[in-house]
Amino acid sequence: MSTLKADTIQSTGGGAATLTKQAAAKMFANLNGSGTIALRKSSNVSGTTDNGTGNYTFSFTSSFSDNDYVPVVGMTAKGSFAANSMAEYYESGGDGALATGSIRCGNNTRQQAADAADADFYPIAIFGDLA
Repeated sequence: MSTLKADTIQSTGGGAATLTKQAAAKMFANLNGSGTIALRKSSNVSGTTDNGTGNYTFSFTSSFSDNDYVPVVGMTAKGSFAANSMAEYYESGGDGALATGSIRCGNNTRQQAADAADADFYPIAIFGDLA
C-alpha cells in the first residue's frame, strides 16, 4: 500500500483544488445577522442580503448542479426570543423548490412574524454537488 503525504494540494492552475463528489460542505457561512449584517467567515458565498428581521439571502459564488442539496442552518439570538427560536430555510422560487444559485433563510417563520428576531450568530452549511 502506498502512502500519500502532502501539506497542500493545488489545482493544475495553482489555486485551491475543487472538491467534487465529496461529502464536504460546498457552502458555509458564519453570519452576524444583527444590525448591519456581516459575514464573519464563508466559503462559496458571493453576497448576503438582509430581507428584514431575521430573514437573510445567501448568494452562491458557484451554483449547485440541482436543487436537491441539503442545507443545515442554526441560529442564536439574545433575549427572551432565544428560548423559542428556530432556524429554517425558505424556498427561493416561491414554489417550494430550492434555487441553485442562492438560498433564503430565516428564523421562527412558522410563528407569527412579530416573533422573528435578528440572529447574533447565524451559521449555515450546504451539502450537495456543484455545477
